Amino acid sequence: MLPQPYLLFLGDISEPAYAKTAFGLRDWAGERCIGEFACDGVQVSTGLPFLAPAQARDAGAQAMVIGVANPGGRIPQAWLPALLQALEAGLDLIGGMHARLADIAPLRERAAALGRRLIDVRTPPAGIPVATGRKRGGRRLLTVGTDCALGKKYTALTLAREFRRSGIDADFRATGQTGILIAGQGMPMDAVVGDFAAGAAEALSPDAGPRHWDVIEGQGSLCHPAYGGVSLALLHGSQPDVFVVCHEHGREYMLGYPDQRLPGIEETIALTLRLGRRTNPSIRCAGVSLNTAKLPAAEADAVLAAESARLGYPVADPVRGGTALDRLVAACLA
Repeated sequence: MLPQPYLLFLGDISEPAYAKTAFGLRDWAGERCIGEFACDGVQVSTGLPFLAPAQARDAGAQAMVIGVANPGGRIPQAWLPALLQALEAGLDLIGGMHARLADIAPLRERAAALGRRLIDVRTPPAGIPVATGRKRGGRRLLTVGTDCALGKKYTALTLAREFRRSGIDADFRATGQTGILIAGQGMPMDAVVGDFAAGAAEALSPDAGPRHWDVIEGQGSLCHPAYGGVSLALLHGSQPDVFVVCHEHGREYMLGYPDQRLPGIEETIALTLRLGRRTNPSIRCAGVSLNTAKLPAAEADAVLAAESARLGYPVADPVRGGTALDRLVAACLA
C-alpha cells in the first residue's frame, strides 16, 4: 500500500503534457491528492492548492509523488532541493521515472537518516517469462495511439468504468507509472527488458472467463521513433480482440520530436490490424478516441461527428462523454 494522501510534484517543466502523471492522479484519484508543489517559476498547474511540503504534511499528506513523465525519465539536479525539502518535512517520496530515487546518493542518504521511504513504482517484477503467443481465455481491449501523452490511459480508464456500469466484469490493466499509481497495480512496460516485454503483457492479462474484459492501457505509438518497440510488444502480448485508436485533434508532430509527423488515424488502424493479427487473427478496430480538450464544446461536437462520418467508426472524446461515448462503448462490446 502506497503512503497517501499525496502532494504532487511538478518539477520545473514548461510543457503540460509532461505532467501527465500529476493530471492523471488529479482526475482519477483526486481524493488522494492534497495539493501540488513545484520548482520556482513553473507555470504548469493541476489547479490544486500550492503547498510547501511542510504545509502538505500538516494537511495530512504522507508522500510527495513526482508527477512528471519527461523524455528519458530523468530526475534533474535542479529538482534535488525540492525533493530533499519533502523528506525533511516528513514525506516519503514516490517516483515513476526511469531514474531510481534510491540511486541518487543525496536522496538515499537523507532518507535513511530521517527514516523516510523512497518508493519506485517503475520496477518490473522478477521472473517475467518470454511470451508464448498462446491464446488466453477472456476478452481484451487495447488502446493504441498516434503518439504519446494524448489520451490512451484516460480512454482505457473510461471504457473500463463504462463497461462496469453496463454490468460487464471488467478490469483496467495499467502499463505505465501513472496508471499503476491510480490502480495500485500493473506492469511498467517500458522498464521491462525487451526480450520479455511481450511476456510481461501476457502476464498482465492472464486467462479469464469468457465474459470478462481486460481493458489495457496502451503505451507510445507503433510509429514512434523511440517507443515503437514497447507498443509492438504490448500489442503482441496483450492479443487484443478490440482496439481503440487515440489521437489528439490538431496535433501534427510527435511530442518532443518536432521533425516527426504523426501518422494518420487510418494508417494507425491499418498498421495495428496488420501487426496485431500475428497473435490474434480476429483483432478489430472498434473506433476512435479523439482528444478535443483544446476546443470549445460546440466545435468539439462538430469535429467528433465529422470525423465519425469520414472514418466510418464511432468517434468520441471520453472526457466529454455523451452519446458519442455511448456509441463507442457499444461498438467495443459488439
